[in-house]
Amino acid sequence: MAMTLRLPEELEKQLEEIASRKHISKHALITQSVERLVRSEDEQQQVDEAVDYAFERYGEVIERLADA
Repeated sequence: MAMTLRLPEELEKQLEEIASRKHISKHALITQSVERLVRSEDEQQQVDEAVDYAFERYGEVIERLADA
């Protein structure tokens, strides 16, 4: 899917510098960054779901341990 991305001038310069250092295009750098963000969000969601499950299942025990 095509997309237009408008960045503030300073951010554009920083992006250009990083892409140049890595010897990749700005497009590739942005794609990699978005992929990392998506993976990170997915991992965080899994952690949140695990914590929710633990509190659902063991909430009373956790509260008793906290009061001990």
